[in-house]
Amino acid sequence: MKLSKSIVAGAVGLSLALSAGVAVAKDFRLGLITPPPHVWTKAAEAFGAELAEKSNGAHTVQVFPSRQLGNEAEMLQQLQTGALDMAFLTVAEVSNRVTDLGAFYAPYLVNDMDGVAKILRSETATGLLDQLPQQIGVVGVGYGSAGLRQIASRDTVESVADLSGKKIRITPFAPIQDFYNLLGTAPTPMPLPAVYDAMANGQVDAIDMDLELIWKLKYWEHSKTVVLSNHMMFPMVGLVSARVWAQMSEEDRALVRELMAKHVDSTIDTFVAQEPKFLEETRKTGVSIVEVGPEFFGDAIDQWNAAWEKKTDALAALRKEAGM
Repeated sequence: MKLSKSIVAGAVGLSLALSAGVAVAKDFRLGLITPPPHVWTKAAEAFGAELAEKSNGAHTVQVFPSRQLGNEAEMLQQLQTGALDMAFLTVAEVSNRVTDLGAFYAPYLVNDMDGVAKILRSETATGLLDQLPQQIGVVGVGYGSAGLRQIASRDTVESVADLSGKKIRITPFAPIQDFYNLLGTAPTPMPLPAVYDAMANGQVDAIDMDLELIWKLKYWEHSKTVVLSNHMMFPMVGLVSARVWAQMSEEDRALVRELMAKHVDSTIDTFVAQEPKFLEETRKTGVSIVEVGPEFFGDAIDQWNAAWEKKTDALAALRKEAGM
């Protein structure tokens, strides 16, 4: 559900009106959709611990993982109204409201996690965050990441034709919906906690997921094939409510920005280092792994690019950062 423009404008107006905030001790609430063992959740907890330390206990952070405060759309709405202080959200959810951020999901924009790190730390990527306060009433402090996207299937997959007509669980946002529609599949939005049972009972035929969760949350138990495609990056963004930001002193803003940016960025390095481990552990399960490249997806990639080049100039800018 989207807030009206007047509410978002009000949030921004409040931000400007209270730009000279004062130092006030606060127990911040931070929401995520990821479960407690996930890299993002651990980064949120580390951010909270360091903020408490560096502020001498003036500020603390309560972390609410696993959608305890709602799904991402609901948490974004809470950020806009000031009902929620902070969140680590997928860039996917934000891209539903800020189209330029959809460019991050260009198929094969990067080939590996080192490429992800290069893109997310680029001036172009950082510059895209400048749109957020005015457009959706939140302050973006920096990017993190999950691993590259793969496809885990209940059935054997040898070619893209084996995915035709299949229900594939996706995160509900336009770039990935477009991609799977172009493949002739039935993209099926579904919250993360429902995925395991959906795979078990055949509610979905396959899932679009990173290796960490395929392994840690045991989606491999109901998979005959993992298509190791690395077809898309999956960034995260650290957000603060513009209303909350407006009430913070300049000193506190600087501290929160520094520490949150540090810990969301740390997730990038974690996945750079651990993606090989996640692949090794997935291989140990005995599930069939089929390694593919862009050619596996046929014309869908060119069609996706043609459509999204018309939607945002950010795609060309990010390609330049990637050296394409």
